[in-house]
Amino acid sequence: MGLMVIFSLITILAIFGFFRSLKEKNILGILFAFGTFTVFGWFTVMTLLNNGFPTVH
Repeated sequence: MGLMVIFSLITILAIFGFFRSLKEKNILGILFAFGTFTVFGWFTVMTLLNNGFPTVH
């Protein structure tokens, strides 16, 4: 479950990178940030739906 937490942080940072690239009009940055957001975001959502939220032992 630690990997899912790391991937969710990457997804959040990709959102910030996407908006920053939009502000600077950086086309390549927009493409990479959007691709990162979709891939890691999809993995995070499907992991949460499949396994639920991580619990503390």
